[in-house]
Amino acid sequence: MRQIRIYGLKVTVIICVLLLMAGCTNIADDTAKTKVEPEEQKEPVKLALKFTPEDSTTYKVTTEADKSVEWQGPPPSKPSAFKGGHTGNKIETTFTQQIQSTDDKGNAVAKITIKGLVYLSKVRGNIILDFDSSREKDPNSPLSKLIGQSYTIELTSSGQVSKVIDANDARNNVKDSSSVGMAAVKLLSDDMIKERHSIPAMPDSDKDQLSTGDRWSSIKSFSFDMMGSKSYEKVYTLNEIKKVDNHWVAIVRMNAIPSAEEAKELYKEEAADLFSQMFDNTETYTGELKLDLTGGKIEQCREELMTEWVIVDPNPKDEKDPAALRMTATRVYSIEKID
Repeated sequence: MRQIRIYGLKVTVIICVLLLMAGCTNIADDTAKTKVEPEEQKEPVKLALKFTPEDSTTYKVTTEADKSVEWQGPPPSKPSAFKGGHTGNKIETTFTQQIQSTDDKGNAVAKITIKGLVYLSKVRGNIILDFDSSREKDPNSPLSKLIGQSYTIELTSSGQVSKVIDANDARNNVKDSSSVGMAAVKLLSDDMIKERHSIPAMPDSDKDQLSTGDRWSSIKSFSFDMMGSKSYEKVYTLNEIKKVDNHWVAIVRMNAIPSAEEAKELYKEEAADLFSQMFDNTETYTGELKLDLTGGKIEQCREELMTEWVIVDPNPKDEKDPAALRMTATRVYSIEKID
C-alpha cells in the first residue's frame, strides 16, 4: 500500500470523470460429512487431468466482473450529479463434459453441452439483464436458446483449451440481433469458451511432477478502465496431498503479487500516471485448487481478485468529516464438479 497526498486538489474536480467511468459496462446447507483419512502422500505426484473416452462429468463455472464507485462523507458535500453503484456481470454456466477421444499426449476431444445458465448484469446498481434458465418466465429469452447447445473443444492434461474445434452449429442456433441475443452469441465466442473451460491453477505439462511445498507461477493481467492495467504474478503452492474416500486429493493454494515487470513499467510511466497516484490502493488476489489425483478430475478451483482505491479530500471544509471516493473492482473465476 502506498499513500500519496495531493494538496490543493479537491475530490470534486475528478467527479465528472468518474461519473463517465461508472456508467461504462464491460459486464441449502449440506450436513453430509466427507470422510478424510489422516494419511498424506509424501512422494512426488503428477498434477494432471486424466481423460477416458465416453466419460461424462457435470461442472458449474462462475465468472464475475464487478466495479463500483461510492461517495463517502457528509451528504451536503456530495455533488448533485454523482451517482455510484455497482456495474458488471455475473455468469453461471452448468454443462456436461463428455470425452469423445484421447491421444498419446494425454489430450482429449470433449463435447460440451450447456445444461443451465444464470446471467445477471448491472449498470450503476440498476439490473439490465436477469436471466435464469430454471425460471419458467424465461423460456422466450434469446439466452434460453443456449440450453441444450453443444460444441467441441480440445483439452490438454494441464487444463488448457488448446483449440475450439467446432461451435458453428451452436452459434447459428442462437443468432439474434437484440442486445440479449448478442450476449448469447458472445458466450459462444472462442475467447469466452477458452476462459470458461481453462483451469488457471494447473502447472505446465512439463513441470507437473510435484511434491508438497513445491511452487510454480504464472502471470495474469487485468484492465481497470481509467485506473489503468495491472499484472500479477500468481504463485501456486502444493500445500497438501491427502486421502479422501479412497481418492488422493491435491490441495493447491495461490497468492498473487504485482509482477516485477509491471513494477518496472509503472516506474517508467509514473510521471504520466498522475490520476492513479491520487488514490491509496489495497488489493488481495487469492485462490485454491482441489484436484482429484486418482480420478484425474477437478473437484473445485476458485480465484478471486479484490482491489480498492480511495481518495480523500486533503482540504475539507469540515475537518471532522472529509469527503472521500471509494472505488472497488472484483474479478472471480470458479469451477466446481457437480457430479
